[in-house]
Amino acid sequence: MSKVISAHAVSVDGYITGRSPGPGRGIGDGTSLFDWYGDGDTPSQLFDGFSLSEPSAQIFDTLAGRVGAVVAGRNTYEDSGRFGGGSPHPTAPVFVLSHRPAPEMSEQQTLVTSGIEDAVAAAREAAGDKDVSLMGGGVLTAALKAGLVDEVVLHQVPVLLGAGRRFFQELPEHVQLRLLGAVPAPGVTHLRYAVVR
Repeated sequence: MSKVISAHAVSVDGYITGRSPGPGRGIGDGTSLFDWYGDGDTPSQLFDGFSLSEPSAQIFDTLAGRVGAVVAGRNTYEDSGRFGGGSPHPTAPVFVLSHRPAPEMSEQQTLVTSGIEDAVAAAREAAGDKDVSLMGGGVLTAALKAGLVDEVVLHQVPVLLGAGRRFFQELPEHVQLRLLGAVPAPGVTHLRYAVVR
């Protein structure tokens, strides 16, 4: 059965953007979170233009190869230039979770305004036997609250950004995690956790 996963580059102090993220500004001054995408000599097999270290390429391509659909939050969608009319994943459709109308979307994009459960259900159907990937702190928080998340992957970058958008937002109770793997790589440590239910 497919899983619901969340994999994000995150600073040691828990930010997924730097200061002043937004449309036309991307993740603000937090671009160092993605330096590891291009600091190696191993090309990604799935993402054109990514050249990672060998351990990062192995982790990244394995995770990306599992993804059959993406659920992204509205902030992530807008800050990313609406994914250029496509998806953040080369082959997976994106479901944008929002409580407000959005501009016209492409065939690869679907707006979901009825909540995280419906967004994940639609993404699961589109993904088939592949996994659903969550993008954005708000989407992850809503999915954790609803008990929908199976795995959380932190690509932890050794930087303290000091401000920006936090990855984890306030939760009503503790969420226990079990470490599945930790892989150190140049400029990043890949931490993979199962959500304990």
